[in-house]
Amino acid sequence: MASSVYQLVVQQAQRQPAALALVQHDQTLSYAELQQQIACWAAGFIALGLRADQRVAIYLPKQITAVCAIWAAMAAGGVAVPVNPVLKPAQVQHILRNSGATLLITHQARACRLLDSLADCAELRHVILTDQVPELHSTWSFSVHPLTALEQATLQPLPDRVGTDLAAILYTSGSTGLAKGVMLSQANLVLGAASVVSYLHNTAEDRLLAVLPLSFDYGLSQLTSAFTVGASVVLLDYLVPQDVVQAVVRYRITGLAAVPSLWQQLARLDWPMVSHLRYLTNSGGALLVSCLHALQQALPDTRIYLMYGFTEAFRATYLPPEQLMQRPDSIGKPVPDAQLQVVNASGEPCGVDEPGELVQTGPLVAQGYWGDTTASAHTFRPLPGPVDQVPTAWSGDQVRQDAEGYLYFIGRRDGMIKTAGYRVSPDEIETQVQLLPGVTCAVAQGVPQAGPGQVIVLWVQATDALSVIREHCQQRLPNYMQPQDYILLPEMPLNPNGKPDRPALRRDYLATRSEVVR
Repeated sequence: MASSVYQLVVQQAQRQPAALALVQHDQTLSYAELQQQIACWAAGFIALGLRADQRVAIYLPKQITAVCAIWAAMAAGGVAVPVNPVLKPAQVQHILRNSGATLLITHQARACRLLDSLADCAELRHVILTDQVPELHSTWSFSVHPLTALEQATLQPLPDRVGTDLAAILYTSGSTGLAKGVMLSQANLVLGAASVVSYLHNTAEDRLLAVLPLSFDYGLSQLTSAFTVGASVVLLDYLVPQDVVQAVVRYRITGLAAVPSLWQQLARLDWPMVSHLRYLTNSGGALLVSCLHALQQALPDTRIYLMYGFTEAFRATYLPPEQLMQRPDSIGKPVPDAQLQVVNASGEPCGVDEPGELVQTGPLVAQGYWGDTTASAHTFRPLPGPVDQVPTAWSGDQVRQDAEGYLYFIGRRDGMIKTAGYRVSPDEIETQVQLLPGVTCAVAQGVPQAGPGQVIVLWVQATDALSVIREHCQQRLPNYMQPQDYILLPEMPLNPNGKPDRPALRRDYLATRSEVVR
């Protein structure tokens, strides 16, 4: 097994140098070319003064340049910080400042939008632009270089990185507050890729379509998994869902990963015969049974894997495709190298079907939150009992485990709604509402009210009238689960990872409703 993420590419370049590694439109890189590009840019980073464990931020669209920059940062002994390209300057500034990035790779248009924000990034020393370099500003505290400057550096032996070395920091959107940086070691990424490859049965013959952000652990996994076995990755920034279908056909894709919001849209499209599409995977939320059935009908030759994971522990569970018909609402069993427990408030194991928090231990668990010892101590804490050195992460998710060991998601611990003396999972409401054919997306949350408990608010993106949705809820949900306020949206706001932006919905609601407690 490779000792580092860079070694994944090195090994494939030695085994099959001419094999296709990356595709973006008509641009391609073989594994030999990919390794050469990474080594070249890594030498350039070192020439600019990058030292071991210093952070390199990559703020680019999903393109070959971004992949090479991420890998070059790790190969040079630094720590890659992929920044979601849809983030705005204030969010990028937070990531740059929090991570203490010394280098930033972006292009001119993005850099110009960031100028005011970059002035407050005290540790930033170099900005590398993939296109033209604007006229230098005398007051800037950092130097600006063209990407070609990296390629002029003299090639040199790159530092050896071992499993315990930090490889990347991925910033999670979080339910409250500013995004936190999850620290992933070389071993986290290498072992995580090997785990996924083992149950998806990836080979060098696979061609994966990357539609997710590379700043998302699920998106980055498409690359590490492919490089583990020597498969090809096609990078796609799609504008409309039909672009995804067309790319699957054009590039003869064998594996496709997406989140529920995209699957909901893809399930409604007319798919041609794509017998080459060997599998698809879902993570980032529950997939509606109706959506699952639509995908099964549209893609009868494709195996569907339902997965669950959280950035703090990479991947946790998967449901084998042969179990879909029997338990479509299950998140499955542990992936290889993941040890899971369901525990109560005291940290003791729960009984069969008893709700509790999912806790993961083992080598896939991350190293903590960058620069946040308080949050790290809360999430990455040992189970009660004799203290050992096994990495442990508390998910914050409520689940239950049946007698056969299959797990079922209930809801976020911090997202549970307290109303009328009951604790209500938003998922229970959302799942029922999304049974309506005219509903594309639904989000239920509890917000404060003047009296005790919370008001249940339901946001829906739908073609149905609110009266239809309200009547459906009255028929399907008990009284204590009935939303008190319904909000019809033309489009559901999404966070950078493609999930409904729950904090934004809540903030907007509190700002416009005077009757709730702020």
